[in-house]
Amino acid sequence: MKDYKIVVIGAVKSTERILNGLLRNNINVVGVLGLDRSVSRKVSGYVDLGALCQVENVPYKSFININDDENIKWVRNLKPDYMFAVGFSQLLKHDILAIPQFGTIGFHPTKLPKGRGRAPLAWLTYNAEDGAASFFLMTDGADSGDIFVQEPFTVDKDDHAFHVEEKILSAIDKGLDKWLPLFKDGRTKPVPQCDEQASYTGIRREIDGLIDWEEPGDMTYARIRAASKPHPGAYTFANGRKLLIWEAAMIDRCNFWGAPGRVLEDVADGYLVQAGDKVLKLLQMEYFDNPKETVSLKVGQLLGYRPQQEIHKMYQEINALKKKIEELKK
Repeated sequence: MKDYKIVVIGAVKSTERILNGLLRNNINVVGVLGLDRSVSRKVSGYVDLGALCQVENVPYKSFININDDENIKWVRNLKPDYMFAVGFSQLLKHDILAIPQFGTIGFHPTKLPKGRGRAPLAWLTYNAEDGAASFFLMTDGADSGDIFVQEPFTVDKDDHAFHVEEKILSAIDKGLDKWLPLFKDGRTKPVPQCDEQASYTGIRREIDGLIDWEEPGDMTYARIRAASKPHPGAYTFANGRKLLIWEAAMIDRCNFWGAPGRVLEDVADGYLVQAGDKVLKLLQMEYFDNPKETVSLKVGQLLGYRPQQEIHKMYQEINALKKKIEELKK
């Protein structure tokens, strides 16, 4: 049996789940580097790994820039055989990647080589595409290294990002419990990926959650599902305030029809809203500036802005200001 020394680097729920899986399988975790809370604001699903390390008596160090000399020295002193680097956006430079004797293991929740790249949780949800908890040897390419294990999971057409995240975490548990006993015995050999079958996904930003009620309803529904927690949320505007929409449902059969963005009906568990050619039920919402305030919409209310109307209002206001200025000059 191999007593590999492992260092874990990361910052999110999947990192925490992997660390728990390593400890559950009696893997020798000699140190953990976790992203410092002070720079975590824009990290979706951030987890402070320090608390778990304290409970499990695992050496822990927080970082702001993973490639700083002090972090490299800290890892080098631990003399790891492998590193697990999971769930943070900083690129590991060669100086730190070269430290572990046998390499650095990465994680990606898609059926590699498909879906390499950025924002995999959002894109799997948006496309309602099945994924896999994939562990692989990191290389210079994006998610392109040889694969140790893939544990598949399904994504349904109505799943939101928070549903898919739970499926990913469950697949991590299953994949690690299958693979790590073999890993400890030195009986696992990674399998090369087929680059010819590779596909890639791009980065997503908060603005990608902005709802255009004129677009096809299926796209709006996908946008809401993909931007849901742990992401910043899909959003529109109501009464001049930013309104986050965390959960919605597609209404397949509806006897209401209206203009895009109009609130059609106030129902027991939400609001029916016309979204392009479809009707959506908005189930969970909150105001961006006051999440604790109860969201109250009115039937017939128009959500979002209409650019031409808003431009015309601005034009009128500018003209009114010009007239006042001219009057003051007299």
